[in-house]
Amino acid sequence: MTGRPRIVFCAPGARAEPWLRGLGDALPSATIEAWTEHGGHEPADYAIVWTPPDTFYAAQPQLKAIFNLGAGVDGLLRSSALPAHVPLIRLEDAGMAPLMAEYVVQAAVRYAREFDLMEADRRAGKWVARRPTERAEYPVGVMGAGALGTPVAQALVANDFPVSSWSRSPKRIDGVRCFGGSDELDAFLGATRILVCLLPLTPETENILDRRLFDRLMPKAYLINVARGRHLVDADLLAAIAGERIVGATLDVFREEPLPATHPFWAEPRVTITPHCSALTQRKATLSQIVEKIARLERGEVVTGVVDRGRGY
Repeated sequence: MTGRPRIVFCAPGARAEPWLRGLGDALPSATIEAWTEHGGHEPADYAIVWTPPDTFYAAQPQLKAIFNLGAGVDGLLRSSALPAHVPLIRLEDAGMAPLMAEYVVQAAVRYAREFDLMEADRRAGKWVARRPTERAEYPVGVMGAGALGTPVAQALVANDFPVSSWSRSPKRIDGVRCFGGSDELDAFLGATRILVCLLPLTPETENILDRRLFDRLMPKAYLINVARGRHLVDADLLAAIAGERIVGATLDVFREEPLPATHPFWAEPRVTITPHCSALTQRKATLSQIVEKIARLERGEVVTGVVDRGRGY
């Protein structure tokens, strides 16, 4: 890289120093600083952000690109201050795929091996010998076949689950039965007992996990949501569990985080709660990806991961 780009980092709540040190090591010719509300910053060429305040954008009139420290960009797109002319670039995996695959596989195996029922037996002080189950009894459907959904589906195949995927447009994944578009959603759901949500959050996918969708799954179904809390209609899941349409749910994301202590999910033993930890951003892989893309942009080259704002991902 021959120029001296200016880079600003803005991620409220995160420790900026390790990110700044990593960027400085990788881009010694760049000027790098953390943004603060107090101002006094020169306008930057590139911004690296996670949930920045709206006031951040007003101080950055000459940005060439905005890098989001995560795969989901719904939070940024909701801001009316986000400059419309600046490319928004999301992370493509950045070390999250193995973690996400591990999380989803363990949840699916827990249900297929009936470990959830054994845990309930243990709480009730019961010794129950349960018959071995076949993976064929637990076909998994992955909603979303992108940078995270595809490796998750592949990991499930490697663990002998029958796997289907559904996405906006059909994809090709070895060993996976792929569905695409609204016309094929019913067929996908009808072949799914363990449903995994890895969709991007868009106006079309918000509240997609609702009563109507649950009713189209195979009997005695399970839900694993590792995408966004706003995909799920909470009351509909609780009703589906009460009616045993859904017999178990593993939720890592919620409409309000931390999940309020008064939320009924806490009192439902068939809902497993984890604190939005299924796949955390890996700093080293993230920095490597961002540095490479900044170098390409400085050379006038095309980069991948640019968000289509019309689609929302």
